[in-house]
Amino acid sequence: MKSMKLKNICLAGIFTALVFVFTAYLHIPSHTGYTHVGDGFIYLAACILPLPYAVFTGAVGALLADCLTGFAVWAPGSLVIKAVTVLFFTAKGKNIISKRNLFALISGALICCGGYYLYESIITGNFISPLAGIPGYLTQSLLSSILYVVLGFSLDKLKFKEIYGDKI
Repeated sequence: MKSMKLKNICLAGIFTALVFVFTAYLHIPSHTGYTHVGDGFIYLAACILPLPYAVFTGAVGALLADCLTGFAVWAPGSLVIKAVTVLFFTAKGKNIISKRNLFALISGALICCGGYYLYESIITGNFISPLAGIPGYLTQSLLSSILYVVLGFSLDKLKFKEIYGDKI
């Protein structure tokens, strides 16, 4: 039991670092912030780790990326949006790629687009100009989904979840 908890803490730390790096440093700047593929690692974490660890990974990885790259104004929104995104995925089952998790990509895109639109509308007091950010959020969700599917299929082929749960 203790060894599994320690494995989850360590893997959550690794995923949090991956979310941070792929969000903060491997991104395309846009007028509102940046477009990145860090969400792909949030999706993976949500399909591998127990819920509290996955929520931590998504929320803290995105929060750190915003705070440490000069976009701290987005940090509160990212904290909530990424934590909620995780809730649509499941780590139950033997595979990362499942019907539920593939459908969760749609929910993730809607939460990303709608959440950031609403957050920007609130902080700017304008409900029209934040519409310009939606194409970037859709691109971010699409690219993150592609990364998730490619890595998820690869990890499933390696039977990662089976090995992670039993032998590591």
